Amino acid sequence: MLGFVIGAVNLLVLFPLFFTKTEMGLVRALIDTGATLSLFCTLGTLPVVYKFYPFYNQYLGKFKNDLPILTLTVNLIGFGILLLLGWQQKDFIIRKLGKSPSFAANFSYVYPYTFFLLMFYWLESFAWGLRKGVYTNFLRETAVRILTTLLILAFGFGFITLQNFILFFSLIYVIPTLLLLYSLVQSGEWSLNKFKLSHVTRRLGKKMLNFSLFVFAGQFFNMLAKTNDTFLIFGLRGLSDTGIFAIATYVSAILEIPQRSLNSISIPVLAVSWKNKDFANIKHIYHKSVSNLLAIGLLAFGLIWLNIENLVAFLNWISHKESGGYDQLTQLIFIMGLAKLIDLATGVNAQIIGTSNYWKFDFYTNLIYIILSLPMNFVLIKYYGLEGLAYSNLFALVIYNSMRFTFLYKKFQLQPYTWKHALFLGLSLLLIIGIFYVPHPENFIWNILMRSSLYSICFAALFFWIKPAPDVEELILKFCQKNLPSLFQKR
Repeated sequence: MLGFVIGAVNLLVLFPLFFTKTEMGLVRALIDTGATLSLFCTLGTLPVVYKFYPFYNQYLGKFKNDLPILTLTVNLIGFGILLLLGWQQKDFIIRKLGKSPSFAANFSYVYPYTFFLLMFYWLESFAWGLRKGVYTNFLRETAVRILTTLLILAFGFGFITLQNFILFFSLIYVIPTLLLLYSLVQSGEWSLNKFKLSHVTRRLGKKMLNFSLFVFAGQFFNMLAKTNDTFLIFGLRGLSDTGIFAIATYVSAILEIPQRSLNSISIPVLAVSWKNKDFANIKHIYHKSVSNLLAIGLLAFGLIWLNIENLVAFLNWISHKESGGYDQLTQLIFIMGLAKLIDLATGVNAQIIGTSNYWKFDFYTNLIYIILSLPMNFVLIKYYGLEGLAYSNLFALVIYNSMRFTFLYKKFQLQPYTWKHALFLGLSLLLIIGIFYVPHPENFIWNILMRSSLYSICFAALFFWIKPAPDVEELILKFCQKNLPSLFQKR
C-alpha cells in the first residue's frame, strides 16, 4: 500500500507537474518493454524455481544446491540472445518506432533496464521460495518508487537533464537487486557455491525442461497480453497517448495491490501443498483468496470510480506544461477498473493451476488469451482509440478467467463462491451507483472527502453485516484492538 501511495504521487502529481505527456509516455514505454524482454530472457527459469526449489531444499540443502547457478547461467544466455537480436534488428526497431521518435532515439536504455530487472526476477524467485515475499514486495513496490521520486525531483528542480533522467531510470533496479542479493546471502539458506550438476538435477532435468518450456511460454504470453497495448499505442498513436494510458493503467492497477502480495505468498504454499497432496489446504486457499480479494477490490473500485472526475480535474489543473487533456481518463479507468475487479474475483486460480501437475493448461489459456487480445487490441485501438483498447482488454480477461474457473471446477470440483459473495457484490455495486448520484460540492477536495467518507462508512457497515471475508474482518478487529483499546475494554 505504501508503494502504491508513493507511486500515485509520482504518476498523478509529480510526472504531470514536471513532464509532458510525451515524456511520461517515454518512461512507460521503457518500463513495459523492459518488463516483457526481461521475462523473455529468463527462458523459463522462474517457474522451475517456483515449483522445484522445495525439492532441492529438501534433498540437497544450501551447499549442494545447484539450482541457483544453473538458472543464473540460463538467464545470462537469454540476455545474450536479446543483445544479439537487438543488434541485428536495430534498423527494423527504429523504423517501427516511427510514431515515437524519442523512444527510438533512447531505445538503447532498454537493455540495462532489462538486465537488472532480470537479475531482480531471478533473485526474487528464490526469495519467494524462502518465504521472503514481504521483503521482495517492499523492494519492488516501494523502494523502486522511492528511487523514482528522487529522480523526478532531481529533474524537476533542474539538477539533471531529461537524458540523465532516462539513464538513471534505466539503472533503477541496481540497488533493489543488490539489497535482495545481500538478504539472500545473509539468510544462510541460499548460496552460489555449487557448480556441479546434482543428482536431483539429473533426475528431474527432463521434467523441469518440459515444465519450464510450457509454463514459460504461458507466462510470456500473459506478459505480452498485458504489455502489447502499450506497444500498440506508442507504435500506432505515439507517446502522448501512451502517457495518458499509463495513468489509466496505474489507477486501475491499485486494485492489484492485494493480489500481487497474495500471489507471492501463495505460490510457495501451494507448491508445498501439491507436493504433500494437501488438497484441503488448496481448496481453503482458493476460497480465502476469492473472499479477501473481492472485498478489498470492491472497496478500492468504489473509491476510484466515485472520485474519477476529481482526479481528471486535478490533472488538468496541475499539468501546466500542456494545460490539460486528461478528460478521456474517465471512461478508460472505469472499463479497466472493472476488468481488474473481475480478475480479483477469481482469486489465485492461475497460481493453483501453475503449481499443479496440470500446469500445461496455464500455457494453453495464456496462448488463447494472447490470440484473442492481440487482434482485438489492434483493430479496436486503430478505429476506436484508447477506449476501444480498454474494452478489448475487458472482454479478453473475462474469457480468460472463465476458462480457468471452469477447468478448476471440472477437474478438481473447486468452486470458491458462496451466496455471501453474490449478495455482497450486488449490494456494493448498488451502493456505488447510489453515492455517485448524491449531490456533491463543486470543490473537488470537498467532493473527495464527502464521497470517500460516505462510501467507506456505508461499505464498512455492509462488510460487517454480510461478513464475506473473515480474514480481513479479523485483521481490522486486531488493528482496532491494538490502536483503540478503550473501545474494546468498554465492551
